Amino acid sequence: MRKKAANAVRQPANLSIDSQLMKEAKGLNVNVSRAAEAGIAEAVAAEKTRLWKLENRATMDAWNDYVDMHGVPLKEHRQF
Repeated sequence: MRKKAANAVRQPANLSIDSQLMKEAKGLNVNVSRAAEAGIAEAVAAEKTRLWKLENRATMDAWNDYVDMHGVPLKEHRQF
């Protein structure tokens, strides 16, 4: 998970959240703002990862093809 700066600027946001879930969260003393922030941070990280994989697909495929044809470089020096 990402590290949060102690002085991070917070921005108010309006969210629509399932009322039963909100009731349960409040009953469990869950900090809904922080939980939402953590969930959004996780979703952002997942989307960045997905986009990186899409953008670098051709390079990864080319590398995999190279290894299939020539084997792993410096294989003779591997100790495992």
